[in-house]
Amino acid sequence: MSTENLPQSPEQPSRKPRVAVVFGGRSSEHGISVVTAGAVLAAIDRTKYEVLPIGITTDGRWALTADAPERMAITERRTPTVEQLADPAEGAVVLSVDPASREVVYSEPGSVPKALGEVDVVFPVLHGPYGEDGTLQGLLELSGVPYVGSGVLASAVGQDKDYMKRVFASFGLKVGPYVVIRPREWERDASAAREKIVDFAGEHGWPLFVKPARAGSSIGITKVDGPDGLDEAIAEARRHDPKILVEAALTGREIECGVLEFEDGPRASVPAEIPPPSAHAYYDFEAKYLDSTPGLVPAPLTDEETAEVRRLAVEAFEAASCEGLVRADFFLTDDGEFVINEINTLPGFTPISMYPQMWQASGVSYPELVDRLVQAALNRPTGLR
Repeated sequence: MSTENLPQSPEQPSRKPRVAVVFGGRSSEHGISVVTAGAVLAAIDRTKYEVLPIGITTDGRWALTADAPERMAITERRTPTVEQLADPAEGAVVLSVDPASREVVYSEPGSVPKALGEVDVVFPVLHGPYGEDGTLQGLLELSGVPYVGSGVLASAVGQDKDYMKRVFASFGLKVGPYVVIRPREWERDASAAREKIVDFAGEHGWPLFVKPARAGSSIGITKVDGPDGLDEAIAEARRHDPKILVEAALTGREIECGVLEFEDGPRASVPAEIPPPSAHAYYDFEAKYLDSTPGLVPAPLTDEETAEVRRLAVEAFEAASCEGLVRADFFLTDDGEFVINEINTLPGFTPISMYPQMWQASGVSYPELVDRLVQAALNRPTGLR
């Protein structure tokens, strides 16, 4: 992509705020991040903001990309990549880590670096490790650049399902039974680690869900009905994360609720229900994104249940010190109790994702949602707060 038409320094005093939409990344959720970025780029108000799309390739290079939302959709059951959108040259985008300068520089081998101007706010739509987990947020804090969403601690807690559950339990939120197998534990004695899971199943029963501890988009998760399927499930989870989480199956309904930060504090959306997908064993990646299994918005709950899950969603947001937005996922058990499964600090944000659908049903359109998040980030300081 040519840099000729991009905004150049020096800045004009009356310019619109410049929003860098950063997407892609090194995690297994790269493709869904690109789809999310396409939706954000299509929705952001170009009369109000200048937009700079920055893609991170699967090997970690920051690249200028085409501002082409129409090329960032799932086609033929395949997700797009930054590599398909990036400048074919080996140029790289660099963000200054000097808080006194928010300058973005584009450099190519053998060429003079080009200053692309200052960035006023970053809208990160990376999912998973190396983006959603506090790493990018830490870089932006060092750079002094405001950004959409939670800070370093909340992002890290929201990515690691083990510590997330520990935080929630310490705040009195109900979590389901689980066991963790850490990397050194598996590497030291895989047989003993496997036996630990079998013992857990003996206490809580089969099936179990084996998943990467620090991944999302339902990637790497396996429903295991007995010991025979355990080794394959562990290998699949460890393919995405050397730390794995094993959860007991909970009988009940899957309920989700969005949280959005307003001027007077966080508010919860109307909740949604994820019905069991007919063509899938559970709500996995294919059911969620490729087959677009529809959710029920609003969820068919009683007024009391709706009020309770909205209260718990905001409580989870506060417990993890979140900012901006969160999607909180619960099980409503057969005895009428809400058990929190997880939160997502940068939830799926595609047009078919539940978070924007829940807010649409709550009276906040997708473009307004994007605008609220950008404005909140512009008004929030970086650093300790």
